[in-house]
Amino acid sequence: MRLLLAVLMMVVLAPVASAAPTAPPTARCEFIPTPENPAARPVQPPKAVVPARGIVKVTIVTNYGVVVANLDRANAPCGVENFAHLARSWFYTMSQCWRLTDTSRLGVLQCGDIYRAEEGGPGYRFADEVTGKETYPRGTIAYGNQGPGTNGSEFFIVHSFANIKPLYTVMGHVTYGMDTLDRIVKAGIVPQPDGLLDGAPKKPVRILHVLA
Repeated sequence: MRLLLAVLMMVVLAPVASAAPTAPPTARCEFIPTPENPAARPVQPPKAVVPARGIVKVTIVTNYGVVVANLDRANAPCGVENFAHLARSWFYTMSQCWRLTDTSRLGVLQCGDIYRAEEGGPGYRFADEVTGKETYPRGTIAYGNQGPGTNGSEFFIVHSFANIKPLYTVMGHVTYGMDTLDRIVKAGIVPQPDGLLDGAPKKPVRILHVLA
């Protein structure tokens, strides 16, 4: 009987092997230098291995007001890391949003270029993170590009809707400050020769700083 009790005590008191902690998921990114389009401002590419889970809250402070967005690492790990990296490197600070569109097909504010629309990036590019099922409703924040695999610093925020092909990496969505976008749209667009509402905002839209 004593032997049985001793065995039972050993079983009960035996240490339970704890499961090894699971490493958080990561993604590997390739940020390819573009010597033909050097960096418009001093900045190094982000690191190659980035988190692939979690939310990055960003606050875009403009001369019209504040826009806050949640960026989803799981959906676009390389894109979200790049945006946060550029923000923390002050790349977007005191930059301008050069293009505002308000047509029956497209309603976006395009930002992230330093010199002018589609000119003045970070000196590197990276691949698209798309599934082919992307949609772009009001409040979407996504990368602009000039063709496959040309993501850099340019991004757009949808102020109404965007009936476009699923070719643009979705980073996340605005959680606060869509009224800021509404004020920008209400201020108008510089008239175009063809009458299309697609051009520079009448009153310049400036990004004062981005917090990430």
